[in-house]
Amino acid sequence: MPIVDVLNMDGEKVGEINLADSVFGIEVHEDAIYQAVVNQLANMRQGTHSTKTRAEVRGGGAKPWRQKGTGRARQGSIRAVQWVKGGIAFGPKPRSYRYAIPRKVKRLALKSALTSKVNSQNLIVLNEMDFDEIKTARMIKVLENLKIKGESTLIVLAGRNERVEKSARNIPGVKTMPVNTINVYDLLKYNKLILTKDAVAKVEEVYAV
Repeated sequence: MPIVDVLNMDGEKVGEINLADSVFGIEVHEDAIYQAVVNQLANMRQGTHSTKTRAEVRGGGAKPWRQKGTGRARQGSIRAVQWVKGGIAFGPKPRSYRYAIPRKVKRLALKSALTSKVNSQNLIVLNEMDFDEIKTARMIKVLENLKIKGESTLIVLAGRNERVEKSARNIPGVKTMPVNTINVYDLLKYNKLILTKDAVAKVEEVYAV
């Protein structure tokens, strides 16, 4: 069972926490992580790309020359795909890239990503995170206290907290999110992961099954 120090916002150790083996101590499954990331990126695609077929480009209503007797190859339209400014054959059209992967694979990927943060010592657990007011300088000071200023950091809270979220949103490389929106892509994108004790409890409640 992984044991991680619990820090306060001043960077001082205030205790320890035993993390659930079934969430933070599993064998990392790289294939599940790969599948989850590819799926998430595909589902984020807008799919609004579009090219014009020969029926949609302008012009080409008349046959450019008669069928026989000119010595040239027969042509039906100057907007056929082989012509300059002609239509595009088999070009992209608006479509949805969304697809689903099994729920068990998604859960395995998320737990693998969390475990990798523990294994690489990039997980920081705070007893709490809250501010009296919206203050970017206060958040920067917290990151300095935790000795991670300048590193890409994902802060996961137990729920929405406007003061914390707005204090962090102007800091490059720092993102906050409630625990119910945690995902594999963001866990991998950011080097450091900060979880509050309440967020850890919620993650284990959902995924320690």
